[in-house]
Amino acid sequence: MNIRRVKYSDIEQIPHLKVHNHFKSDFFGSSPAPFIGRYGYPQVSIGVLSPQLSGDTSEYNSPRLWSQDNLAIGKIASMRHSMVNSKSHADVHDMQGKFLEIVKEVGMAKQAAELEINLQKRPQLQLKPEREITPFGPQAEIKRARITENVKVDSRVERVVSDTDLKAAPAIISLYRKGFEESSLNSLLSVGNVGLAQNRKLVPTRWSITAVDDTIGKDLIPEIKDFSVGEYQAYFGGSWGNYYLLLFFPEVWSYELFETYINNPVNPWSQNGYMYSTDYEDFAGRKTYAEETAGGYYACRLGVLEKMKQLKRQGSCLALRFITSEYTIPLGVWVCREATRKSIESAAITFSDQELMIKYAQALVKKKFGFDVDLLLKESKLLKNMKEQRKLSEFGCGDS
Repeated sequence: MNIRRVKYSDIEQIPHLKVHNHFKSDFFGSSPAPFIGRYGYPQVSIGVLSPQLSGDTSEYNSPRLWSQDNLAIGKIASMRHSMVNSKSHADVHDMQGKFLEIVKEVGMAKQAAELEINLQKRPQLQLKPEREITPFGPQAEIKRARITENVKVDSRVERVVSDTDLKAAPAIISLYRKGFEESSLNSLLSVGNVGLAQNRKLVPTRWSITAVDDTIGKDLIPEIKDFSVGEYQAYFGGSWGNYYLLLFFPEVWSYELFETYINNPVNPWSQNGYMYSTDYEDFAGRKTYAEETAGGYYACRLGVLEKMKQLKRQGSCLALRFITSEYTIPLGVWVCREATRKSIESAAITFSDQELMIKYAQALVKKKFGFDVDLLLKESKLLKNMKEQRKLSEFGCGDS
């Protein structure tokens, strides 16, 4: 069987999509999200995304709703590709400017902000999919923009935005604990609405997505480490052509992710056999960015940590992601987060020992994907290190 290891950046892009182009240069629209670019950093593009229609368009930027409603890939892509990025340019450290103020208001609005937009020219759709960010439609330079109705802001958001003595991480964690969706937190961070006054700056949307997942995860990990170890448990599920097999081992916290691109003639990710990427952290955590699996690493880790917190048990998690030919359009790293959560919501299968759980994994993956999972397991740092794992008591974790 042909399998090779690749970095996230080595995976070729899915071909451009064909979408009809019916966009206007002047319109009234409801914007559910800002967008901060990364190219040319620290000089970046700043914009507001709008589907060129009024009313509550919050659903256009809510992975939580997409997941709850089990929206199909095509439906999500259609919504996102209808959104125009009305943009200008700014230095990430320059937090002044009329259009930037509009972008910042959109970034903290409770529901989509109503705008009047005048663009330099009619936007043309040229899709260039990325795997980190949620896709959107055409872009055009802004001529004029104004907010046509008062923007509604949640009082809890107002408090953290107005608190210029509160660091960004505690602000994000505070709102997460209150039930705010990650996409809302991404927006707040990307437009510089949180953090110490002297540190506030624009953060490219792509970076803010992973920053939020990583920040929340790092806050959960110390709490997880205080729990007793759990059981041998397996969870399997997912959606949108992304499936996760999550194997929990009764050991101290560690985490490893393998992302495997299943060979299929219509899947441009894997034209030359099976490809996989992997990243790992032990009890001490990572010191560097997860280069191979990138944002998917932190998004999946968040779902795993949420489950361990719910169970009040810590463990070592070996996460196996299988990306199939069903995933025809890259929708962004939110897919990893929500597909992990769907997997973790499935009924756990509990085993008496590691050997039985591994046999289950081998049989399941072979049946579902026709893939020999041993090709990944033999590369697992987590499984290798568990053989030499220090005892839980050495970390000051009791059996209570």
